[in-house]
Amino acid sequence: MPATVTSAVVHRSLKAEMPRIVNSEGSYLILEDGRRIFDASGGAAVACIGHSDTRVHDAMIAQLKQVSYCSTAFYTTDVYEKLCRELVDSTHGVMKRAYIVNSGSEAMEAAMKLARQYYLEKAPPEPERIRFIARKDSYHGTTLGSLSMGGHVMRRAKFEPMLPNCVSRVSRCFPFRDKPGDETESQYVVRLADELDQEFQRVGAGTVCAFVAEPIVGAALGCVPFVPGYLKAMKAVCDKHGALFILDEVMCGMGRSGTYHAWEKETTDAAPDIQTLGKCLGGGYQPIAGILVSKRVIETFEEGTGAFVHGHTYQGHPVACAAALEVQRIIREENLIQNVANMGGLLSARLKDLLSNHPNVGDIRGSGLFWGIEFVMDKTTNEPFPSSAGVAQGISELGLTKPYCMAVYPSSGTADGINGDHIIISPPYNISPADVETIATTVATTMAVGLSNGRHAADEEARAEVDVLNSRLEKTTQLTKKIQACLSRLEATGKSVRDVSGPLNGETKRLQILGNNVDAAIKAIEKLRQPADSKEDEENIIRQGPEKAGLSNYLNSIKRLNKALESMQTSNLRANQQTISDLQRLVKNGNTQLENSFDKLLRTETPRSIEPLHYITKDRPFPLLSQDTISKLSLMNSYVSGNSSAENSLVKIYAEIRGSYLSQTLVNLAYASVNTAKKKSHDAIYRSGTNGIGMYAQAMEGLFLAEYENICNIFMRQDWGPAFQTTCQAPLAELARTIRELNNHIKAHLSTDCYLAYEVTEIMSGLSNNLDKRTGELKATLAAALKPVRETGKMSLAELLDDTRRKVGAIQALPSDGSPMPVVSETMQRLQTMVDFLRPISSIMISIGDGGWKSATPSNTSTDAIPSLASFDIGADGKEIFAHYCTDTIDLLMSALEQKARLLLKGKSVLGVFLANSITIIERMIRDSDLKPLLEGRLSGLDVWRKKAKALYSDACKEISMHLFDVIHTSRTQRPPSGSNESASIVKALSSKDKDSIKAKFQTFNTSFDELVARHKSYSMEREVRQMFAKDMQQMLEPLYNRFWDRYHEVDKGRGKYIKYDKSSIAAVFLSLY
Repeated sequence: MPATVTSAVVHRSLKAEMPRIVNSEGSYLILEDGRRIFDASGGAAVACIGHSDTRVHDAMIAQLKQVSYCSTAFYTTDVYEKLCRELVDSTHGVMKRAYIVNSGSEAMEAAMKLARQYYLEKAPPEPERIRFIARKDSYHGTTLGSLSMGGHVMRRAKFEPMLPNCVSRVSRCFPFRDKPGDETESQYVVRLADELDQEFQRVGAGTVCAFVAEPIVGAALGCVPFVPGYLKAMKAVCDKHGALFILDEVMCGMGRSGTYHAWEKETTDAAPDIQTLGKCLGGGYQPIAGILVSKRVIETFEEGTGAFVHGHTYQGHPVACAAALEVQRIIREENLIQNVANMGGLLSARLKDLLSNHPNVGDIRGSGLFWGIEFVMDKTTNEPFPSSAGVAQGISELGLTKPYCMAVYPSSGTADGINGDHIIISPPYNISPADVETIATTVATTMAVGLSNGRHAADEEARAEVDVLNSRLEKTTQLTKKIQACLSRLEATGKSVRDVSGPLNGETKRLQILGNNVDAAIKAIEKLRQPADSKEDEENIIRQGPEKAGLSNYLNSIKRLNKALESMQTSNLRANQQTISDLQRLVKNGNTQLENSFDKLLRTETPRSIEPLHYITKDRPFPLLSQDTISKLSLMNSYVSGNSSAENSLVKIYAEIRGSYLSQTLVNLAYASVNTAKKKSHDAIYRSGTNGIGMYAQAMEGLFLAEYENICNIFMRQDWGPAFQTTCQAPLAELARTIRELNNHIKAHLSTDCYLAYEVTEIMSGLSNNLDKRTGELKATLAAALKPVRETGKMSLAELLDDTRRKVGAIQALPSDGSPMPVVSETMQRLQTMVDFLRPISSIMISIGDGGWKSATPSNTSTDAIPSLASFDIGADGKEIFAHYCTDTIDLLMSALEQKARLLLKGKSVLGVFLANSITIIERMIRDSDLKPLLEGRLSGLDVWRKKAKALYSDACKEISMHLFDVIHTSRTQRPPSGSNESASIVKALSSKDKDSIKAKFQTFNTSFDELVARHKSYSMEREVRQMFAKDMQQMLEPLYNRFWDRYHEVDKGRGKYIKYDKSSIAAVFLSLY
C-alpha cells in the first residue's frame, strides 16, 4: 500500500517520502533532519559551481529590478544578447547564433524542428527530408519529440504507441560492451561509420535531416566518451549524404568534460551543425538550456524566409539569462574548466586505485568531472545485474544515510536498456584535492557495504542486523541463567544480598579501573612500538622505489612513515630517538626517490623537441602529456605539495625539463624570424607577413597553452603561476633576444623596415593578450621583451618625417623640365604601406598623442605595458590621428620641395610645373590606394598647394595677356562692342599711330605666345597637370585674343604679315596643348 503522505506534489514516486532540503551551501545540501549531504553528482550533473553562490543571486536580483520578463516575439534584452554572444564566442567562430529555452528536452525539440526547416529554407528546398538517425540506448529528453529521438527502452516503454515514427537507430559507441578485444579503436570507428552509412542508404539518404548523438553519453550509459576519431567519422558520413550533424551536449557540455564543449576534444572537423546545451549553462540557479547553430544553417535561413517557426512563452527569460551569464563569468574568470581537467585527472586516478579490483566494478570511465562506474554481477563475463536487483538505486539510497552522507546519480538499463547499473559522479567544477579524496573514499566505502558478492546493499545490511540481534539475544540468555544461579546460591546460604553485594561491588569497580589502566598502558606501548615494528616493511617499499613498489603503494608508505614519525616525535621518549632518526632518514630518502621518479617519468615522456609547423599548418592542437602520465605526476605532486611548507621542489624539476623542450622546439623559428628580416635589396620596403615572427608567435602560443594545461592538470592551483612562469622562462629569454636582434636590424634600416616594428608590436601584443586571457600570466615578461621594438616604432614616426626632410635637403639639382622627384612617390609609397599596419600604428599614435611625432622624443612617458587588444581596434580616434600624420607628412614634403625648387629652378613656370606634378602624384597615390577613405575630405592643404602652382604657372600668361588689352578705346565714349565684326570700319577710323601700335601688339603677342607654347610643350608634366595648365592658358588667353582679333584683324588686310593666328588656328594651338 502507498505510504500515507500529506504532500500535494506529484513526485516521481508517489510511494516514497522524499528527503526535504532546507538549505544548501557550496557542495553541500542540508536536509530537514540535519544531515549534510555532499553533492557529488550536482543533482543530474547540474550544480557546476556549487549551491547558493551569492554572486549569482545578486545578478538575478539586479535583473529582476531591471526587466523581469520579456516576450521574445516582440522584444529582446541586453542580457539575452550578451549570453548568446558569450556562447557563440566560446566556439571560436564555428557557431553563429544561439537560441535559449528552458530545458534540455525543449532544446532537442528545437534542434529537430530547426533541422527540418533548414531543408525547407534551402535553395532548392528538400521537403522529403523528414527522418532522423539516432543511436540505440540513447537519451535525448522526455517530451514526446525528444523521447522519440532517444533509444532507452525503459524510458520509452509506456509511451511507445504515441511516439513519432521518424527515427531509426544505429549502434552506440560503447567499447566496454560492444568492441571485441581484438578490434582496434580505429577499426571500431570504421565499423560504426560503415553502419551509419548503410543506415542512410537503407532509409533513403535524401529523406534524412540529421544524425543525433551525445559525444559523452550521460544518464543512459554512464559517462561513456567517444573514442578518438568517432565524431569526425560520423560527421563525414553526414556530409556525404547532405545531412546535418547534431550533438546533444545537455549533460556533458559547458565545461563538464574538461573542455568548454565536449566536441573540442576532437578537431574542429568534428564540430556539429546544431548543438544542444543545458545543465551547466545555468548551474541549476534557473531553468535554462539552449542550442548553438552553425554558420551554414543560419546563413541558409538568412537567405530564405529569415524566420524560425518555433517559440516558447519563457524562452530567453531575462532572469534565467542573467543567472547563466553570471555562472559562465565565474567559470571563465576563475579558470574552472582548467580545474575540471586537473581535478578530473586526480578523481579518475583515485577511483581506479580504490575500485579497479572490486569484484563487481566492471568499468570506470569518463572525462573531466563526469565519471561513471558500471557494476557487473560477474567481472569475467561482464554479466549485468538484473533490473529487479536495483543495485544502483540501492547504492544511491545508502549513500544518503549516515555515516556516508554523499549523493551520487544512479541509473539502470546500462547493458541493454533494461538490465545493468551504473552511478555517475559529477561534482562542482570548483572542488579541491581534499574534496576529490572525500568523494573517492566515500564512494568506495559505500560500495563496499552496498555490494557484497553481488548482493543488494539493503539485503546485506538486513542480514547483518539480524546476525547482531541473534548474537545479543544469545548473550542475554546466558547472562539470565548466571543471574538465576547466583540468586539461588545466595538464598541457599541464607546470607543477605546486601551483605554480599556491597563488598563485591566495590572490589569489582577497583578491578575494572585497574584492568582499564593496564589495557591503556599496553595499547600505548603497542602504539609507540608500532612504527619501529613496521619500519622494516616500509623500508623495503622505499628501497624498491615507486616504479617497482607501485606509485599508490609507495605514496601510502611515505604517508604512513610521516604519520609514524609525527607520533614518535609527539611521545618525546628518549628510547624512541633512534627510531625517529631512522624514520627521518627513510622519509628523506623516500622524498628524494619520489622526486627522482617524477624527473625520470617526465623526461621519458618529454621529447627533445617537436616540429611546430606540423601542428600549425595542419591546424592541429599541440600535444599534451598522456592522461596516464599526468595522473601519476599529479599524485606525486599531491603528496609533495601537501607535505611541505617550503617551495615545491617538483616545480623546479618540471620547469627544467619542459622549459628545455619548449626552447628546443621554438629555436628554429627564432632563427628564422631573424633571418627572414634580411633582404637581398636593402632598399626594398618590408611587406606584411614576410617575416617569420608571426609563425614564431603562433607556435609559442600553442605550445605555452598546451603547457599551461599540463601544469594545471599536475600541480595545485597555488603552483600554476610559478610553474608556468618558470617553465616559460628559457623560451621567453630566447624570444627577448630575437626581438632585440630584430630591433637592431629595424633601426639600421628604419626607412624601409619600420613596418616590421609595427608588425612585431601587433603580433607580440596579440600573443601577450591571448596568453593573459587564458592563463593570467606572462604579460609583464612579454611587455619587457617587446619594449625595445615598440619604442623604435614610436620613434620611427618622427624619424620618417626627418628622413623625408633629409632626402629633399640632399637634392643637388632638379630637372629643368619640372619633372617630379622620386622622393614624392617614395614618401607616398611609405604612407600606403603604413595603411597595411594601421592597427599597430594606430595604437602607437594614440599612445604618443596627436602630433607626438613632431618630436623624436614624444612628450608622454613610455611604459612597459603591453597594449590591450582593444587598443588595436582602429576606431575613429586612430583613423583621425593617422590622417593627421599623413597630412603632416604631405605638407612637410611639399614645403621642403618648394624651398628646394626656389633655389634650384629658374622661372616661375617650371616651379609651378614641378609643384603641380608633385601634387598630382600625391593625389593619384591617395586615390588609387587604401589611403583614399582615410584622407577623404582632409586634403584641403593640397588645394592650397595646387592654387600656388597654378598661380606660378599662369604668371607668364598674365604677361602675354597684357599685349591683348585694348588701350586705344579705353577712354573713348563709343568703344566697339566685344565680338564686333566691323573690324574694317574700326581700323579705318584709327590714326596711323594707332594702327602701328596695333600691328606691334600682334607681333609681340605672336612671339611671346609661341615661346609660351614651346615652353609648355617642353615641360615634363603629368597628364592631369598638362590638361590643367592647358585649360588655364586657354581660358585666360583665348577670349582676350579672339576679342582683339575681332576688332583689329583688318589692320593686316589678310596678308599675315602682322597677324599670325586667326581664331580657328589659335584654337587649334590651344587644343594641341592638352
